[in-house]
Amino acid sequence: MNILIAEDETDIRKLISLHMRKENYNVYEASNGLEALRIFETEKIDLILLDIMMPNISGISLIEKIRTVSTLPIICITAMGSDSDKVLALGLGADDYLVKPISQIELTARVSSHLRRCYKYTNTKDIIYSTGKLKLFTETFEVYKDNKKVYLNPKEFKILYLLISNLGRIFTKKQIYESVWEDIYMGDSNNVMVHLSHLRDKIEDDSKNPNYIKTIRGIGYKLERINIDED
Repeated sequence: MNILIAEDETDIRKLISLHMRKENYNVYEASNGLEALRIFETEKIDLILLDIMMPNISGISLIEKIRTVSTLPIICITAMGSDSDKVLALGLGADDYLVKPISQIELTARVSSHLRRCYKYTNTKDIIYSTGKLKLFTETFEVYKDNKKVYLNPKEFKILYLLISNLGRIFTKKQIYESVWEDIYMGDSNNVMVHLSHLRDKIEDDSKNPNYIKTIRGIGYKLERINIDED
């Protein structure tokens, strides 16, 4: 697996790089956003460890650019620890967020977890789920609407996969969180809400009046079964 470390602080970048290489990952290093973008565009990168505050192109801008073409996992590593910073990064498509100083053991666990969750779909026989003009392909980790590719991050893909493979079934925020994040739900629905909102922005004609993902007030969410002549 190829990991890109985009971090302008040399000591931190080298330390993370050394640790990732010890875990048998192939590592690319970038000291600024422009260099990171160039590496992403020219190399096959499987996961990015990304600092938010970088010269030339900020981490936030880099997330936006990458998400127009790729769903690979992005883990933000930054000194910016406020809730608003986390919501912004996650809302734009980051998959995880670690605040400096970070534990190398925790970082290794997060990297392994995101790679396993993201790429496990490529090892299974392709199954196609569809409703209306929306199609999801499990093997290629791709989503199409009206025969146009929709770029989702891994969490958005897993939410859509959960809903589209259970058309008409209502899922609570707790059920969505525990299925997608594979962790115990502690009552904080912010991650679920952010990813659902951005998923709607990408698959709905009008995210304020959704045809696909319906909110069942006081209960949860479901994906509607839509016949092609009804959409």
